[in-house]
Amino acid sequence: MAAGLPPPLEPSPLPVLSEEGFGDKFLRKTRENPLVPLGCLCTVGVLTYGLISFKRGNTRQSQLMMRARILAQGFTFAALLGGMVVTAMKSRK
Repeated sequence: MAAGLPPPLEPSPLPVLSEEGFGDKFLRKTRENPLVPLGCLCTVGVLTYGLISFKRGNTRQSQLMMRARILAQGFTFAALLGGMVVTAMKSRK
């Protein structure tokens, strides 16, 4: 067997990443998983309505809205986890 020198390694050029602004990233992430922003908007809406009800003295409605807020937060969290699973499955393919 002839012991020769290994072939020289040539470094490959690094990929050039374009700068992505906040708006572009937000739109891309919203397109990837549209349920998360929807869940966030629902959570904020229910929270706002619950606080308005509390300020007006309607405690029954306020308590109902705070429970609905918990459900909306749960939906948002489930949508976030679901989006992460789908993204992980796409990257495996």
